[in-house]
Amino acid sequence: MKEIVFATNNAHKLQEVRQIVGDSYKVLSLSDIDCHDDIPETADTLQGNALIKARWVKEKYGYDCFADDTGLMVDALDGGPGVHTARYAGPDCDPQKNVDKMLRELDGIADRNAHFSTVIVLILNGEEHAFEGRVDGRIATSRSGSAGFGYDPIFIPQGYEVTFAEMSADDKNAISHRGRAMQKLIDHLRQSQSI
Repeated sequence: MKEIVFATNNAHKLQEVRQIVGDSYKVLSLSDIDCHDDIPETADTLQGNALIKARWVKEKYGYDCFADDTGLMVDALDGGPGVHTARYAGPDCDPQKNVDKMLRELDGIADRNAHFSTVIVLILNGEEHAFEGRVDGRIATSRSGSAGFGYDPIFIPQGYEVTFAEMSADDKNAISHRGRAMQKLIDHLRQSQSI
């Protein structure tokens, strides 16, 4: 089975991606290749951050790889937190604090429209490719559900009345931003006969 590195140590994201990829590839994490670097994410776009991470792994470790960056864009917050989604509540934040801050910021605000975007950058055979996935929805007024991670307990995808955290992994992956971007990545790998 071919190996490819997913430039992450986020166990939740790794599990989600391995589930989407299935048996097509053996997906390795950063720790699987002994990469414990604190890779900077200093770009002002999702694609820029994903590119930094993918190039870092390719240049320092030599592996074909892909990296992603995801942002939650909330209309009432002028498109924020965007590239700062993972660190929304500050440098020492965690998902709980990020969700708490989001609920506080939107307290009493009627417009709760939002969308998630994921950009994946693939470096394969010396070429760079980018794939984007997006899902529209809205921010709930309180947490609901225990599945998923991050902002899943407060994000309700368009066309649904439940949060991502109330959905099964298969149902979420079928419509999620990361699932859509990953499908484009897999389609590309198939077309290039890498799968």
